[in-house]
Amino acid sequence: MPATPHAVAETPAAGKDPFDIDHVFRLLREATSGLPPAAMFAMRDAGYATPFEQLVAALVSARTRDETTIPVCRRLFALARTPEAMAALPEATIAAALHGATFPEPKARDIRALSARIAAAGGVVPDRMEGLMALRGVGPKIAALTLGVGFGRAAAISVDIHVHRVANRWGYVTAPTPERTMLALQGVLPRAYWVEINERLVPFGKHVCTGERPRCSTCPLLGQCRQVGVGAHQ
Repeated sequence: MPATPHAVAETPAAGKDPFDIDHVFRLLREATSGLPPAAMFAMRDAGYATPFEQLVAALVSARTRDETTIPVCRRLFALARTPEAMAALPEATIAAALHGATFPEPKARDIRALSARIAAAGGVVPDRMEGLMALRGVGPKIAALTLGVGFGRAAAISVDIHVHRVANRWGYVTAPTPERTMLALQGVLPRAYWVEINERLVPFGKHVCTGERPRCSTCPLLGQCRQVGVGAHQ
């Protein structure tokens, strides 16, 4: 059975402050202000902000580190930045541009196929989850990123391993997988933060609230975090 979404209890744990999600996001903005941004947001800020560019970049980013995703996407977009131009490229050319990303050949097939489908529809990228997920290679995380960053629409929450780990470590939700965490967060997280949570927790999870040896003792969110699964000595 799916985990039941829940918010942190109003009564704080021993030695902890009451959990306030608005305060948490204020702290997160400060904590991540000097950190490298998540790939989709870095691409957006570099001028690759159209829904099509965000869709392709999100697909490239699947199971690929941000440090690799960004230069690979720049190399691909140097060849084509519209569905029509991308669909006109040979699959082998797309795969060569994707060198360094995971699964370049399958991703090249997916990118070329979805580009052709979008081009045939007049170049309009679907603006709903179901429409995006009907495209080849597009799952919930890619669709949510495209809607959130490309369209500016908080239609779903994109949950990667960092969002999953940190939200559960806070004790804000209790869920065993990223997919269950997405559902749990959508039940408790104010919609105003549905896009921003990925923007903040990816760099925060990579550099502060890491999977191994999290930097709890110097973390600005220590008073809010329940440190679920983490020893208090960290």
